[in-house]
Amino acid sequence: MQHPNLIQNKVFTTDGIIHQVRRWRLLSKKIVFTNGCFDILHQGHLEVLSDAAAAGDILLVGVNTDASVNKLKGPHRPVNNENLRALMLASLTIVDGVILFGEDTPLELIKTIRPDVLVKGGDYTVDKIVGAKEVIAAGGEVKVVPLVNGYSTTALIEKIRSL
Repeated sequence: MQHPNLIQNKVFTTDGIIHQVRRWRLLSKKIVFTNGCFDILHQGHLEVLSDAAAAGDILLVGVNTDASVNKLKGPHRPVNNENLRALMLASLTIVDGVILFGEDTPLELIKTIRPDVLVKGGDYTVDKIVGAKEVIAAGGEVKVVPLVNGYSTTALIEKIRSL
């Protein structure tokens, strides 16, 4: 049996995520949010996503648009376009929703979603995490997940280029 829309239905617009978050809140679900470029999905990403999913009932992932990644990472990035990156994340069973954002940071998205838990990888400290102040002020928590050494998209790209 095929379910062609099952994955695509987990990719939300801003209006769509607002309505879905309301539904989850009515069901008393604990909402977790993390974000990133997720250009080339690797073990480090999967570890952060897994730890994030374990922190609550619903995992929402904010994904930088192509223009945003290009601005943050340089002219040769992203490797994978925003639609593919969103679909790859949405295909993971631990991810309940994906939303693209084009701003430099996900602050406005975090203010809109108001997650119960905000999760970032260990290359951040709580005082440097965008949205941490807002989440904590609303009674939520911020978690920093240790990084898996040896895994980064930039390192993978450099390794491929050196071959």
